[in-house]
Amino acid sequence: MSQTVETSRDLAPFLNKAERILGPRGLTRDPDLLDPWLTDWRGVYKGEALAMASPASAEEVAALVRLCVDHDVAIVPQGGNSGMCGGATPDSSGRQLLLSLRRMDTIHTIDAESLQVTCEAGVVLQNLHEAAERESLRFPLTLGGKGSATIGGLISTNAGGTQVLRHGTMRAQVLGLQAVLADGSLFNGLTPLKKDNRGFDLKQLLIGSEGTLGIVTAATLRLLPAIGARRVLWAGLASLQRARALLLHCEATAAEAVEGFEIIPAYSLAAVLKHIPGSRAPLDTEHPWHVLIELVADPSGADQLQDLAERLLASALENGLIDNATIAANDAQAEAFWLLRESISAAERARGPAVQHDISVAVEKMPDFVDMVTARVEERFPGTRAIAYGHLGDGNVHLHVLAPPGSLWGEWQKTEGKPISAFVYDCVTEWGGSISAEHGIGQAKLSELARLGDPVRLGTMRTVKKALDPLNILNPGKLVPLAPEQSTP
Repeated sequence: MSQTVETSRDLAPFLNKAERILGPRGLTRDPDLLDPWLTDWRGVYKGEALAMASPASAEEVAALVRLCVDHDVAIVPQGGNSGMCGGATPDSSGRQLLLSLRRMDTIHTIDAESLQVTCEAGVVLQNLHEAAERESLRFPLTLGGKGSATIGGLISTNAGGTQVLRHGTMRAQVLGLQAVLADGSLFNGLTPLKKDNRGFDLKQLLIGSEGTLGIVTAATLRLLPAIGARRVLWAGLASLQRARALLLHCEATAAEAVEGFEIIPAYSLAAVLKHIPGSRAPLDTEHPWHVLIELVADPSGADQLQDLAERLLASALENGLIDNATIAANDAQAEAFWLLRESISAAERARGPAVQHDISVAVEKMPDFVDMVTARVEERFPGTRAIAYGHLGDGNVHLHVLAPPGSLWGEWQKTEGKPISAFVYDCVTEWGGSISAEHGIGQAKLSELARLGDPVRLGTMRTVKKALDPLNILNPGKLVPLAPEQSTP
């Protein structure tokens, strides 16, 4: 008898009660329907689940959590399953319940006067964008996985994206929150208040907790007026130090019009051009580094945006910050520029194995850090190639180390890749940075967080976890490392 069948029989009373709570559409045990949700987006982690619960309301979530407490069944919340760290993948025991909130996808209200939207956790980011656009508004956070990422998942991981430079991470977008806690109680803090000094801000504690402290079921989010115009610029330059100087120049010249500022090395651009049929380089000259800049204006400033973009690039050329540049002629070309940036990961996967690192250091230190760490990695691990790209203005880059030619997928990451990642994280820690800038910890970085994390911070995280989830029901084995005495066999 298989372990899964034996587990299902052992927990048959639990499953029967769960079906009564959730209804006929609310509980799935069919292996074929479960299978796509048991592997993380990167294909690194594969687990088993007792079943997948798909509640239709916060009340059903609360009742289900209380049932899980009674039967000692752990819950793994899952949004769009687009995370990068295995944070929404169950373990291999077959005793954990996968909790999908994708049925809870209602946008309740969009208030143009207060610039707010209240929606359920299962709303897909792209659908929220489209709903806001219909009201001449916009939600100021986007990322490559917007077609699958859900609001609950974005909140639980404090997602970033390409607009953080101007608007901040998901934490800055959340005005109110509803969540089910580990005892099945329903925290209802959806009403946004400008001032509230009633003690701890539970909303902020839940944001970024990766489902380990509570299950986000709904949120009130901030909106902005729709932009009146955008201009997307592409520049080639000699070094990251020049890119940093260019960023400061953009902020001084264009101020809040600067919405995005992304760095792309020549190697990554070449990989993307080879990977995407029919794609073209924005410039007819070669450069060690490229920068993608997005400027936006509200309707009142739309007529002046083209002039601002031209003045910005002209002055940057005069000051020797850039060597060549262009402005997208229309929206289609602007989207083509962004597609080059967003296709870097896929192009790298097509070239072979790699280990990826989502890291941050102080913004002003990032150019020197990248120069240092890429040189040290390639010297210490011969045959590898280290590249960095991403959100320079946020002090956050994606540092990927590519395997030597001929390396095998999977095997290389598990063997040679591990000491490389440890070395990268050692360098980040030496520079006072973070081993996770926006992707989270999940299970992928749990051991490294335990090894390198500040003991006081880790101790506080464990204390909070134990206080709010004493039975360790919510997403066990993610985000919060065990204390040393707990991890000893």
